[in-house]
Parts: sequence; structure tokens; C-alpha cells
Amino acid sequence: MSAAQEDDKKPGDEGEAQIILKVKAQDRFEASFRMKRSAQLIKLMNASCERFCVDFNSFVFFFDGCRLLAGQTPDDLDMKDGDEIEAVLNLRGGP
Repeated sequence: MSAAQEDDKKPGDEGEAQIILKVKAQDRFEASFRMKRSAQLIKLMNASCERFCVDFNSFVFFFDGCRLLAGQTPDDLDMKDGDEIEAVLNLRGGP
């Protein structure tokens, strides 16, 4: 981290740090969300479904090839600002 970047940080920012994450759906819809690093990803998942006008159970969310769980946080997954989450249609099949 450069000295200029360190100077831009304000005291107390560490506890309430925010991150911007991009959610990209299969049909090329994209949305960006700003959230606290300690907030559960269920908030981002719900907001994505509302933005894309789909039912919550219609999507499965992935980050770096791993399925996201509602209780996880960006800190749990070491997400960085600008990381992309994939929203994939939840296909169920079989007898």
C-alpha cells in the first residue's frame, strides 16, 4: 500500500470498512452493491434478486467457483473491493 493510500484512510475506518461487490447474472445483468465487510451476504443476495426481479430461490450465488452461504461475510471469504459474484439459475431436475 502506498503512502498516499494510507493517508486516505480515516481513523476508525477499519471497524466499519465497506466493500463494493459486483453481482453478474447469466443473462448479462450486472449490479454493484456497497456493503460492510462484516455484513452477511444474505443482504446482497436478497437485494440482487429484487434488482433482477426474480424469486430468491431462482439463483445460486458463487464466488471463485464456490457456492456462497447466506451467513458468510466478505471478510470470511477474503473478498476485495470490486470482486465479482456470479448469480446462476438454480436448476432442479430429476424424478
